[in-house]
Amino acid sequence: MYQQITLIGNVGTPPEMRYTPSGTAVANFTLAVNRRWTNADGQTQEKTTWFRISTWKRQAEVVSQYVTKGSRIMVVGEVDEARPWTDRDGLQRASIEVTALEIKFLDGRNQDRDSGNVGNSSGKQEVPEASVADIPF
Repeated sequence: MYQQITLIGNVGTPPEMRYTPSGTAVANFTLAVNRRWTNADGQTQEKTTWFRISTWKRQAEVVSQYVTKGSRIMVVGEVDEARPWTDRDGLQRASIEVTALEIKFLDGRNQDRDSGNVGNSSGKQEVPEASVADIPF
């Protein structure tokens, strides 16, 4: 059993594409998810949570080709783990790692391609579906 998560945010770093020794494509990038709310004093507050996203096989190749820093995307994935770390000011932080099962492009500039989805089963896609069974671990 795994924890599924759906995230909508902006890509913080361009995808870094690499290949495993067996030739499997993997792309890694960061995703910033912003949350805004009004506190009890009526002031607007904002918090950004960063996620480290990895995607595999054909989905990794498509992400590497079309996703850029600042792209707005939706990621449906599996939470791998949260790794604690300490920032320069000595504050405890956590890095949340997610393996993407599905990615949807939300920017208008990517809407020319079919539905803008990678890894879904809409039936109209040229991109093969990627599933958790494709992940080599």
